[in-house]
Amino acid sequence: MEICGATILDEYAEAFPVWISRVIVTGKREWAFRAAVAMTGFATSRIGCPCEAGIEREMRPAETPDRRAGFSVLICGEKKQMKQHVSSRVSQCVLPVPTVSAFDGMPDAADRFYTRMHYFGDGYEERCTVGGRSCWKIPVMQGEYVGEERFGTIKGIAGGNFLVMGKNQPSALTAATVGASVLKDFPGIITSFPGGVVASGSKVGAKNYRFPMPASTNHRLCPALIGRIPDSKVPHGVASVYEIVINGTDEQVVKGAMKKGIEAAAKTGRAMYIGASNFGGKLGQYRLSIRDLFL
Repeated sequence: MEICGATILDEYAEAFPVWISRVIVTGKREWAFRAAVAMTGFATSRIGCPCEAGIEREMRPAETPDRRAGFSVLICGEKKQMKQHVSSRVSQCVLPVPTVSAFDGMPDAADRFYTRMHYFGDGYEERCTVGGRSCWKIPVMQGEYVGEERFGTIKGIAGGNFLVMGKNQPSALTAATVGASVLKDFPGIITSFPGGVVASGSKVGAKNYRFPMPASTNHRLCPALIGRIPDSKVPHGVASVYEIVINGTDEQVVKGAMKKGIEAAAKTGRAMYIGASNFGGKLGQYRLSIRDLFL
């Protein structure tokens, strides 16, 4: 199968369950954006980060609880840790930011938790209502912080992905960048790595070092190792490979994002092959075939 000259390999992305919360960050647009960016810091991969997070999309004032500019942020992790992930990022990356508030983006979720943000008010906090939601008004130096402290969480999917392979680094990176950029504001998903593009794909485990390594370089996808290893998966003529990793609220939205990204990358004319990364069933229960996306 080919799309715009790019060969679609018969491979699948191996994804796994994850819990997701959505935080709506509102305020003056430039400050809401700064807070949303700060919330997603050090959250590319749970291999080494406490969680995975990214900006889902920009929201119109008519969509937010307080009718101000806003951004929705998705935070992904294990269910038992979601309270800590959301609480720490709201308290440290939203509360201190001028003009900004945080609201629950999953008010209908069956599973919910409290962040106890109001305790920062040291007894001077007051309950209030914003857009029909129960909130807290906390006195701070700029005036008052207003926001929710109860958030929902749902079961989603992490690890959807596709690989962009090119004859050289500029070609592959151009195609991968376009493939990732079209997913900006795609509802229900995030690409948690900077710019949405991964240069150092990983595999589960590593050699038997004197210290534990949960992951290491995916050597089978490293062009520099062609001829040095017997099981390379890099096609002939490929000198550079990039990965776009997608987390989403359900399987269908992840598949939709994969398809859109693949089409965009292929249409650049710079991708030789489009593949996917998997771990032979060692990591996740979902098998997202990239060829099936186009049937």
